[in-house]
Amino acid sequence: MIHGSTVARALTFCLSLLFILSAGCRVLPDGALSCPANEAVTTGLDGPPRVRFGCYPSSTLGTFFVGESLGRHGYYYQPFEKDGIAYTCRGGHVDIIHVRIAADWTTYLASETYRHLMRNDAGFSYKLAVDRSRSYVRFTYPPNWRQLPQAERAAKAKEIALAVGPYLTFTMTSWHEILTWFGFRCIGLPTEFPSAFSWEDSYSNLLGTIVAVQALQDKEHTYNRAVEFAIDREMKKLGVQPAYMAKQASQRVKGQWFTGSVLFFVDIKKRNFDIGLDDGFVTPTLLPGVSPCEGAEPLSYPVPNLDVLARHGFSMSLEIESREWERGKIFSVLSKDPKVSRIQPTTDFPILMDYLQKAAEQRYGPIADGTFQLAPRQPSPAAQQAGTTGRPAARARRSGH
Repeated sequence: MIHGSTVARALTFCLSLLFILSAGCRVLPDGALSCPANEAVTTGLDGPPRVRFGCYPSSTLGTFFVGESLGRHGYYYQPFEKDGIAYTCRGGHVDIIHVRIAADWTTYLASETYRHLMRNDAGFSYKLAVDRSRSYVRFTYPPNWRQLPQAERAAKAKEIALAVGPYLTFTMTSWHEILTWFGFRCIGLPTEFPSAFSWEDSYSNLLGTIVAVQALQDKEHTYNRAVEFAIDREMKKLGVQPAYMAKQASQRVKGQWFTGSVLFFVDIKKRNFDIGLDDGFVTPTLLPGVSPCEGAEPLSYPVPNLDVLARHGFSMSLEIESREWERGKIFSVLSKDPKVSRIQPTTDFPILMDYLQKAAEQRYGPIADGTFQLAPRQPSPAAQQAGTTGRPAARARRSGH
């Protein structure tokens, strides 16, 4: 006979386990998070990062602001993370949650790239948990790849992985921003249109990939600790300000850059559509009137590129299979049939970004982004040989902030 208390305890255990797993916690340790961070890619992670949700940069109910102290970092659940919107003199507002998301996805996709290269696989696929789209990677190997000594293959595979991971992540996060502009709602009923390319998004995503690459060079600390140190270094370099300054900076542009007072009922007018299509760099949006930052120059970061592929005789293709209801609107902009076509980031992103910039300017006026006409740009010879530029196409440089 099974007593009611026994059933209740079993049910409680099952529900607790379900909650732990859904929160991104782990019952068993992940080996890649226990070894030195520079071995995480070759050790391999057990699964993709946990789900996190970012903030609006607006000083509205539902947005949290942070300063220098950002707490711990956890690839899986970490109760002592401090997340929210920070302000930096040279990088403007930074969404720390986006930084963490991009850092962890960079590490995961780098480890997946390494694993599949070492197994001589034709490619692999992946998806951001909150999106319905799936991305497909395909490799073309050099003829002598299988004949190389194991150590040489491993060294080359790791070097390639540390370039492919950031590239795939930045492409994936940029695609997510495009989706939300066209109306995709990853968390249900509230529209996420205001968050599409809000003025801090792309810079924060790119910063996360840079943080990850730095952390993955760390030979002394485990991955999570290495990310903490890397975030702190970059934020200090950018001139991070106290939390109250981050909020005040946002309050100064209320009514001009955004309207509304409550999360999900905010209209973001100021966007930053810079994803590096013009010059290979993303330039941040600095806010006016932040007195401690007077005279500070924006610090642009380079977008990931795939030049390393050609050096080792590889090429790579990347396609995105859009499964969202909004794909019809997206493909109509591209004059493509969504039933038979996939998104080609290198050729389709420039068209979509041009469309978004013009739509934003028509809706909000010059405050939206301040971009000029598209200008053509030729890929480098190394990129042509690799079958991709790593920097999809060209866009005229943004005029300012």
